[in-house]
Amino acid sequence: MTAETMRALVATGYGAPEQLTIADLPVPRPGPGQVLVKIAASTLNPTDLRVVTGGFRDLVDLRFPYTPGNEFAGSVTEAGPGVTRFRVGDEIFGLAMPRQLRAAADPSRPSLSTGALADYAVFETDTPALDHRPAGLDPERAASLVIAGGTTLALMDAAKIRSGESVLVIGATGAVGLTLIPVLHAAGAEITATARTPEAVELLRALGTHHTVAYDEYPAGVDVVLNLALLADGLPAAARSLRPGGRFVSIVFPPPEPQQLGRDDVELAFVMNGGGGSHGTRAVAEAALAGRLSTPIAGRYSLDHGVAAAVHYARRHPLGKIVVTP
Repeated sequence: MTAETMRALVATGYGAPEQLTIADLPVPRPGPGQVLVKIAASTLNPTDLRVVTGGFRDLVDLRFPYTPGNEFAGSVTEAGPGVTRFRVGDEIFGLAMPRQLRAAADPSRPSLSTGALADYAVFETDTPALDHRPAGLDPERAASLVIAGGTTLALMDAAKIRSGESVLVIGATGAVGLTLIPVLHAAGAEITATARTPEAVELLRALGTHHTVAYDEYPAGVDVVLNLALLADGLPAAARSLRPGGRFVSIVFPPPEPQQLGRDDVELAFVMNGGGGSHGTRAVAEAALAGRLSTPIAGRYSLDHGVAAAVHYARRHPLGKIVVTP
């Protein structure tokens, strides 16, 4: 690698994570309203793998090579014309979709980048999804909490959990679920969570879960279902667990339609964390520093081992975030 090139985790075509590679690419240059960031930490997320395996081809047909990576923390090394919000040397963190996924970003103030799973990436600055990183929040924690922490805050707002209510969390062993469970516990919820392995059951219990179930053994009569994993075909079985007048909140894209639940006597809501507003980077940082948000880190990889990180994430279903550091 030279001063003009960098390493990046790239897909050269649609395929399994094993077909990803580490490539030398030109260091991107920031244009007006953009900053170049030296990445200190980034993470792998479900969207990264669904995109490169072709799961979103109805939304976007990728141009290759494609560099994934949404969450990041790093330092500004260059600012483009017109940038006043950040300066060279600033430590920042946030959420930004690779530019080719613009169709799924905020239409008014999209947070886009050249892909965070790289040594360097260019980011737009006119977005609430990026912010200064507080000194008390280290880069790995900052990068790991953007999506899981922001989504947890958004879910709690949407679900309006009251103390004593019964809550079924489906997909509880993902990063969002593992961040959410302690927050639900602190809110006084009676928590039932899905788990497949003894290791997962043990961790969920330690985080505050009261009951664990298999994906086909949902309890009946619960007040709230929080869907963190199921696609459309799994929604009717999950909805049957709700009491009449219960609340079903999903974070799985695309947003579910009421008829997909198979019942019309429950409330349905969809939450999508865009990294801004009351669930954005600043709110996540404040909650983390106050001890209200924490996400387990299940594995750490150097960028040189980024392919192994992606395979680990896809095949071993880790209990927590996979962090990649240059």
